[in-house]
Amino acid sequence: MRLRGKSALITGSARGIGRAFAEAYMREGATVAIGDINLEAAEKTASEIGRNAYAVKLDVTDLASIDEAVKAVEARAGGLDILINNAALFDLAPIVEITKTSYDKLFSVNVAGTLFTLQAAARSMIARGKGGKIINMASQAGRRGEALVTVYCATKAAVISLTQSAGLDLIKHRINVNAIAPGVVDGEHWDHVDALFAKFENRPRGEKKRLVGEAVPYGRMGTAQDLTGMAVFLASDEAEYIVAQTYNVDGGQWMS
Repeated sequence: MRLRGKSALITGSARGIGRAFAEAYMREGATVAIGDINLEAAEKTASEIGRNAYAVKLDVTDLASIDEAVKAVEARAGGLDILINNAALFDLAPIVEITKTSYDKLFSVNVAGTLFTLQAAARSMIARGKGGKIINMASQAGRRGEALVTVYCATKAAVISLTQSAGLDLIKHRINVNAIAPGVVDGEHWDHVDALFAKFENRPRGEKKRLVGEAVPYGRMGTAQDLTGMAVFLASDEAEYIVAQTYNVDGGQWMS
């Protein structure tokens, strides 16, 4: 068990990729805080995945909520060793139809939420003096532009840059900051993504999902489970000398 005795907080982990991370961490011996804005869903997930999981209310757009969640982890587990910044939102629109509301919402969660949750976790880790691991969720969308996905791409590019700067700043405290950049990952969120592409590209529902899956060199869309190995590795002692990097886990969609 590579994470035995470690304490983790995973944002947006009541479902989807975040839940898969929580389950993987549990298998590796960690105690996991299921952080989510939907406390009821977080409690349900925690009860389903095992006794070493517990729910914490966490709204990453609210600084007080972030601080309270970190304090809850400190009180429950004695300290915080690992943070995964997983909570994120998606939207798309042509440049001439992007709204300020959509822009503000995505940057508030994807960028500010990542930064200030990272900040609170780092403060806790520094005060404890035992170092730690912070993993941010970027995306292949942060590596390049997409015609309809301007704002989301910009937020994920910002996450990659934030990971580099925070990684360089925090390694002196033995806090390793790195990121994972998935490609297209299947899951319930893709119903929303596919519907948006259907609207703006005048496609039948389901066609965009089929096409992007076929375009992956590996031959299919990714799954949440495809990402868990990297998440465990970056949180483990094996990644001690890795600093400020963003790893593509995307079936060959992007090479960097």
